[in-house]
Amino acid sequence: MKDIDIIKSVYFVGAGGIGMSALIRYFLSKGKFVAGYDRTPSELTGHLIAEGAQIHYKEDASLIPESCKDPVTTLVVYTPAVPQEHAELAYFRENGFEILKRSQVLGIITRSSKGLCVAGTHGKTTTSTMAAHLLHQSHVGCTAFLGGISKNYGTNLLLSQTSPYTVIEADEFDRSFHWLSPYMSVITATDPDHLDIYGTAEAYLESFRHYTTLIQPGGALILHKGLTVKPEVQPSVKTYTYSRNEGDFHAENIRIGNGEIFIDFVAPDTRINDIQLGVPVSINIENGVAAMALAHLNGVTDEEIKQGMANFHGVDRRFDFKLKNNQIVFLSDYAHHPAEIAQSVKSIRELYQDKKITAIFQPHLYTRTRDFYKDFADSLSLLDEVILTEIYPAREQPIPGVTSRLIYDNLRPGIEKCICKKEEVLNLLSQKPIEVLIVLGAGDLDNYVPEIAELLKQRMKI
Repeated sequence: MKDIDIIKSVYFVGAGGIGMSALIRYFLSKGKFVAGYDRTPSELTGHLIAEGAQIHYKEDASLIPESCKDPVTTLVVYTPAVPQEHAELAYFRENGFEILKRSQVLGIITRSSKGLCVAGTHGKTTTSTMAAHLLHQSHVGCTAFLGGISKNYGTNLLLSQTSPYTVIEADEFDRSFHWLSPYMSVITATDPDHLDIYGTAEAYLESFRHYTTLIQPGGALILHKGLTVKPEVQPSVKTYTYSRNEGDFHAENIRIGNGEIFIDFVAPDTRINDIQLGVPVSINIENGVAAMALAHLNGVTDEEIKQGMANFHGVDRRFDFKLKNNQIVFLSDYAHHPAEIAQSVKSIRELYQDKKITAIFQPHLYTRTRDFYKDFADSLSLLDEVILTEIYPAREQPIPGVTSRLIYDNLRPGIEKCICKKEEVLNLLSQKPIEVLIVLGAGDLDNYVPEIAELLKQRMKI
């Protein structure tokens, strides 16, 4: 990559993704001219424009600002979610611009710091945001590029002028995390995903094995206990295990009740008693253990860890409670893989054992639905009621025969279920009794969450 000092302008093809937006904010903080394209306007692109970025929504090379047309001083960053034949990408390729993936840019930024990376099929956004919060609010500090909006800070980017640490969510999609050189890394899970890219579960696991070889000498790997991946770290890299109940780092004396969770954190060289989880869902016990392990190994004190865990507010769209009272509970969750959905539902069930739990699920990608529709049906069958919407295509073209009905037809007998268009969701909910409602998925159904919350509030006459 060009020296950051030479770069005057940065252009983003696919500016509205959560990961890309952190880079946009990073380059804006460095005083660079930042512009870009995204397919649709969103709340996030609105914020980025307000912060100084120039973003348009029409695929048209003539809309690229003049400031981004000098190949010497302009860096182009793209997301793999954008098709290779995209007109603006084609313009930059034909005119000799340096074009990098988000992960390549992050790799370069992290080589000049101590990268603390969190990888895994699921759990990585919450775990990395939690770890960043623990470091940021401690005497250690950090810069952080997060895969979600931290509710503590209202952003997905934290900046430190003094800390040597950079916290990064390491994305395995299209092997992006192979560009990173972590000082330490957590691996949360390796359930096969992205088989449209990898082809087989074996290739997916191999990708994680290769990732472990990239950890810098003198660093550490914190691996969830029981994973099928066989790490291959360099000789001076320490390997630790963690999980909810066992491993080098784990929790003991878990107390769940009255909407609160307390645990004792056990590490090889310390024990921190009576830690309260700021976001009391049971999956955060495990996520919390991993985040605390990362913080502990990098100098955050026991007292700072205890304080940070209690005042962690969570991440937008990750067990994100929009309403919570005796009448109705409503939350949004990004879970879009069968294993994530199962964890989400079990965690909610643990909190609300006696209530009817309804979920609206928007499947994400035709290929993922094709590969895992039976697994999705099994996970969603843990609910009392399932409302399915059409598949969110993201970067993909439709696949004949692959629709939400594949999941619908494989749900357990007797479950309440229906399929509707996302535009019909509000009307459908207005006629349904609701006790606990979850919006699940990584697509654009989340855009309806404020309206759903308003509908439910009106129902309660709040």
